[in-house]
Amino acid sequence: MFRWRPAAKCAIRSAHHINTKRVISFSSTMTDKFTLPARYGAGEKSVWIEYIQLVAEYKPAVNLGQGFPDYFPPEHVTKALADIATSENPLLQQYTRGFGHPRLVQNLAKLYSPLVGKQLDPLNEILVTNGAYEALFSAILGHVDNGDEVIVIEPFFDCYEIMIKSAGGVPKFIALKPKSSSGVITSADWVLDEKELSSLFNERTKMIIVNTPHNPLGKVFTQQELETIANLCIKHNVLCLSDEVYEWMVYEPKKHIRIASMPNMWDRTITVGSAGKTFSVTGWKTGWAYGPAQLMRNLQVVHQNCVYTCATPIQEAIARSLEFELARYDTPECFFTSLARELLAKRDYLVKVLRDNGFNPTVPDGGYFIVADWTKLGNKIDLSGEPDKYKDYRFTKKFAKEAGVLAIPPSAFYSEQHKHLGEKFARFCFIKKDENLVLTEKLMKEWSAKKG
Repeated sequence: MFRWRPAAKCAIRSAHHINTKRVISFSSTMTDKFTLPARYGAGEKSVWIEYIQLVAEYKPAVNLGQGFPDYFPPEHVTKALADIATSENPLLQQYTRGFGHPRLVQNLAKLYSPLVGKQLDPLNEILVTNGAYEALFSAILGHVDNGDEVIVIEPFFDCYEIMIKSAGGVPKFIALKPKSSSGVITSADWVLDEKELSSLFNERTKMIIVNTPHNPLGKVFTQQELETIANLCIKHNVLCLSDEVYEWMVYEPKKHIRIASMPNMWDRTITVGSAGKTFSVTGWKTGWAYGPAQLMRNLQVVHQNCVYTCATPIQEAIARSLEFELARYDTPECFFTSLARELLAKRDYLVKVLRDNGFNPTVPDGGYFIVADWTKLGNKIDLSGEPDKYKDYRFTKKFAKEAGVLAIPPSAFYSEQHKHLGEKFARFCFIKKDENLVLTEKLMKEWSAKKG
């Protein structure tokens, strides 16, 4: 029988001590070696990750935060996917062409060629991506190199900044600011300072990102505004990345102008579109980019070494949906035009609800978001118990808890130095079922009545 001896115990304790030191040393080494690369910052959660979690935690009665419909897309769109799922063609369940399903890119060329005034080459001038998000990623990572400067218009879709930094680029920010007005404010009242914009262009400028119709403001850039940007791009030999995912959601009399269609801009513009926004199927995560072949090649290189190809059944369903809409393109029933008419009534309804309950909304000319100033409610809501740094985060969280209506804090769409510009606003999404917009009115009225 083995008996413990003091010397043996001492030796074991010593060995344990050595092993513990090794573990501590190894853990420290592991921590140092496998930290997140600096290009991703500290790895902060995006506003989307945080606020999706809030939906689970707070269980708001109405979620007007996330930008997706809570009702079905057109029947012909979902039927196309259902038919493909049970198709007798086995190849529709397998890999397709890496840069875009042939039927889809051909129909995208048919759609966009007359809109940009140029016959698009479907195989070399169009890339199908895993959502517009990946189209932006491929465009930025494919063209921006270390030290290149990229001009970003604020507020901006939050992925722009991290993508630029991931490519080694340097974002240069310029904010849209509302013109002083005592009356109704529309998205057209948010403008750029032309002198400030011009000052950002120099020999290091590689790209400017333009988002029209704009998220979150709903601004539809005018011909004159786009001409100013185009002239600067031409003068300084700068690439324009035009994010146009809300292209079909423009409210009359405003018109969407594609900057790629303007004189001398085709050769220096990459345009991004979205099936998710076009057909109200955001969960299908399919988008595209189009532009001249020499620019698109860079996107193809990034895409083939990242995503490679997108889901074949979904691409086929989008292709069939485009064919359906192209066949009725010039009719009132075409979803490309009927969607804006449908959303206009929802927009106007939510604008009134917000005004009636103390908000000062910016009326959007496009898209499906409303940015509303909440500061008149400051004396009705106690934000002292909310720990967040920025007031709009504190407001949207407290309002969700008290009123049951969730919105998004717009400071998330600004650079660190300009976040104060978004703090007095909240972003509401109105592509929701009518009954949920009615419920929003009821909840806000009840909250206002309680607050006196």
